[in-house]
Amino acid sequence: MTGVAVVGAAECDLGVTGKSILGLQTQAVTRALADAGLSLADVDGIASTSVSRFSATQLAEHFGITPRWTDSTFAGGSAYEMFVARAAQAIEAGQASVVVITFASNQRSAASRRLGGVYEPWTPEAQFEEPYDPLFPLSYYAMAAQSYLHHSGAKREQLAEVAIAAREWALLNPKAFRHTKGSLSVEDVLGSTMISSPLTAADCCLVTDGGGAIVLTSLERARDLKQVPVRVLGYGERTTNNSFTGHDDLTVSGAAGSAADAFARAGVTVADVDVTQVYDSFTITVALTLEALGFCGKGEALDLIADGRTRPGGALPLNTSGGGLSYCHPGQYGVLLLVEAVRQLRGECGARQVPGAEVAVAHGTGGILSTHATVVLGRDR
Repeated sequence: MTGVAVVGAAECDLGVTGKSILGLQTQAVTRALADAGLSLADVDGIASTSVSRFSATQLAEHFGITPRWTDSTFAGGSAYEMFVARAAQAIEAGQASVVVITFASNQRSAASRRLGGVYEPWTPEAQFEEPYDPLFPLSYYAMAAQSYLHHSGAKREQLAEVAIAAREWALLNPKAFRHTKGSLSVEDVLGSTMISSPLTAADCCLVTDGGGAIVLTSLERARDLKQVPVRVLGYGERTTNNSFTGHDDLTVSGAAGSAADAFARAGVTVADVDVTQVYDSFTITVALTLEALGFCGKGEALDLIADGRTRPGGALPLNTSGGGLSYCHPGQYGVLLLVEAVRQLRGECGARQVPGAEVAVAHGTGGILSTHATVVLGRDR
């Protein structure tokens, strides 16, 4: 348990914005600071990275500040949960007093998402993987899904529940990209365009503009600000592989280690968690993560969620914004996991609010199930 708290959280514009990345970053940061009752003059720490490699250095210049501490670790979608750990450590060590963690992308407006192979010809993995022309990262997650269904004995129909539940939450979130699209059925998911077997378009995250920011400071200072502080209780991370060929079994997730460390630091167990936000780049990502976090045993995730347990009103509220599958996915989704977790703990989520939420988990996944970072947050008592 740390002496650090999140005091501000906000999204930038989402969907199809027509705005620049810096324009969206500016929205996210200034909105989060306003939410906290702070200004750019208070900020002495920045953490940011992006699919376009926008760094904390660029943002510091853009905002006209001289930070005492920065971090631009590039770890894909888990980077923002990693930043929480780094920021908490920096604040406790006296390296910074107010840290902003932010991300934004205009990938839908800029039509910048690349689906082809991502590796340069000179990288070691290219000789083994590029000849097959995989869609990055989709084809790799599809192979993980094939392996998971084979070894667990689960049915393809069961995996569809992940997308169905996400859509039900999105219907309660006016900011969700799929807010007006109606509920999904198993037939809808299985019948959507096959992208990389067994994953259809409905199994895949959105492509949108968007992003967000959170603001952290010491718990002592947080208690004098305008929002209910959300404490950083614990954190953990693992990096397991870079390439597909560098991992013996993609269904064995490094999230198990990151979660164990986070829960140990927080002094809580999975039974204490009221609301869970996990990276849902693809439906299979959610199944693997739920098992690794300890909500069920290996191969049991799809049985766990089969009765609508993760839908609104269910016993395991999951991805309550609608997630990357139905709310927003601007290339890297990790910061928005944190924004939603904070809002749930502050009781600000309206129709999708989880009653009495006091402990939340946000878990980011990056690359080809490569990087894993878990953060446990708690409402300050």
